[in-house]
Amino acid sequence: MTRRDVTRRQELLLGLLGAAAAFGICEGVSRAGIVRRSYLPPASEVLVRAVRLAGDPAFLDGVGVTLRAWAFGLGLACALAVPLGLLLGTVPVAEAAARAVIEFLRPLPSVALIPLVSLLLGAGTETEVTLIAYASLWPVLFNTVYGLGETDPLARDTLRAFGFGRLAVLLRVDLPATAPFIAAGVRISAAVALILAVATEILAGFGQGLGIFIAQAQSGTDGTRDVLAGVVWAGGIGLVINGVLVGTERRLFAWTREPRPQAAKLRRSGP
Repeated sequence: MTRRDVTRRQELLLGLLGAAAAFGICEGVSRAGIVRRSYLPPASEVLVRAVRLAGDPAFLDGVGVTLRAWAFGLGLACALAVPLGLLLGTVPVAEAAARAVIEFLRPLPSVALIPLVSLLLGAGTETEVTLIAYASLWPVLFNTVYGLGETDPLARDTLRAFGFGRLAVLLRVDLPATAPFIAAGVRISAAVALILAVATEILAGFGQGLGIFIAQAQSGTDGTRDVLAGVVWAGGIGLVINGVLVGTERRLFAWTREPRPQAAKLRRSGP
């Protein structure tokens, strides 16, 4: 077993211990009556409710609606951000011309745009996908531009010396070198997209989706318990998505990891 594997197991163990500690604290605080159960139900009841929701077809259909909007919005963001980032990163004139527009649009919170987009597109999947794409675009875009800035200029000059054109250099050098940065941006955007999907549904208040379930559960008899159960589902989905993307990055871009300890030791002992 390598040192990297040991570190991963330690991180996993610490994460499980942290989750268990948070579970125990919430359970103890609620059972002891420090906080009213109407405000904070016992963690065990919330977990049981979350498990039971897995057998509710209507709830699972809503989760599927949320995940479809998440996937469409994230895919649209990547389809726009990667080519745009490659353009801005390789053409300085384009980057200078677009800088003012980007700096104006980037700070705008996506949630604040919900009324405007709803007015233009109506309260439906189109609005949700549009907001998700807008919020998810920036991490991928800036990571792509940053990755191009980190590309080895010697590799570019070598291909140009052999007569390769700008497009060939982009496909053979720039894009492979930028791919790990793009993947990191996609991972960040995936979390942002899930947040926007649930938040947009909560603010909409009608239709289908995980956010709709959370919004409507507030008025139920066990409203807080159901709301927290929906939040558990949202957090679990986000955890699974992040785990899948991290594992994919490690397999596809294993060459970007830190050097092995033996190699680092040789470098330190060298002249």
